[in-house]
Amino acid sequence: MAQPRNGGGAVVRLPPMNALEVLRETVRVLRADPHAFTYVLFLLLCPASGFLLLSAAALEGSLVLPLARRLLVAAADSGLPITHFVKQLAHHLAATLVAAVVSFPALLTLLLAARAAVAYTVASVYAGKPLPAADLSLLARRAWPRLAATYGLSCAAVFACLAAFLALLVTVCSALKSMLYPPDIVVSAGLLTVLVFSVVYAHTIIISNLAGVIAVLEDVAGVSALRRSVQLMRGQTHVGLLIFLLSTIGLAFVEGLFEHRVKTLSYGDGSSRLWEGPLLILMYSFVMLIDSMMSGVFYFTCRSSSLEILDVVEDGSVAELEMMVDGKSDEVR
Repeated sequence: MAQPRNGGGAVVRLPPMNALEVLRETVRVLRADPHAFTYVLFLLLCPASGFLLLSAAALEGSLVLPLARRLLVAAADSGLPITHFVKQLAHHLAATLVAAVVSFPALLTLLLAARAAVAYTVASVYAGKPLPAADLSLLARRAWPRLAATYGLSCAAVFACLAAFLALLVTVCSALKSMLYPPDIVVSAGLLTVLVFSVVYAHTIIISNLAGVIAVLEDVAGVSALRRSVQLMRGQTHVGLLIFLLSTIGLAFVEGLFEHRVKTLSYGDGSSRLWEGPLLILMYSFVMLIDSMMSGVFYFTCRSSSLEILDVVEDGSVAELEMMVDGKSDEVR
């Protein structure tokens, strides 16, 4: 795989980094090739983010609210008290599921193309040879099948994790209710189940994100990419979890703004808030861009920490990257 190099061809070995250092290195990479990342932001991530945010808003009354009510009925039947927190959790879960299903075609095309382009751009920055937009698009298309296979498997893992969480939550709460435990105990058990699910979900996401970068920059996909991700992250899991936490906070903040500033269509005086929608979609897209870049930087730090030889010219599509940068691959062009 790619050995990061500077403009003079010397090897750039990345030292072990914590999450904030990864973020700082991500900003440095962004400044190194802002045109390529701007291209990815506006042409790929903004449409994908628009589909993701607007789909849940457009289907709020027809799909999101009925699904949220069904989740609340299931929660009440299992003995979980219907508190404000439970209502918010059910609504958020319903909105997330609806948005993910409705916007899945856009995510499978635009989002995966953006992730592939970001991974190649990060690699080209470390190689000291920025890629033209046309070459970047061609490489992203060639890496898409491997990335799509890995993404599909990651989605299956996430949905399996979610199904296991819901089944466990219902089982635990129903069991405690049948044993006549007070509602406070049932709520505490439910919160503990949510906490366990959050940890498992976070691990699943960081493994999947790193596997996506591996599927682009190495000639592996699917189960092999996920296995490779687990191997690379040994000793670095805490960094991946903090990166996930930073990205989640950023995305949740913008989603919250979108919920309160755009879905509510007017202020008290009747003036519209809809003009804020494009700005918030751009903000959401930028956070997604930073998240993808941090996954790329994290990949290179894990490679450096694992004491492996980093070389962008090994095999598969990574070899194509170096050949295209050098102008030696008329075949790929």
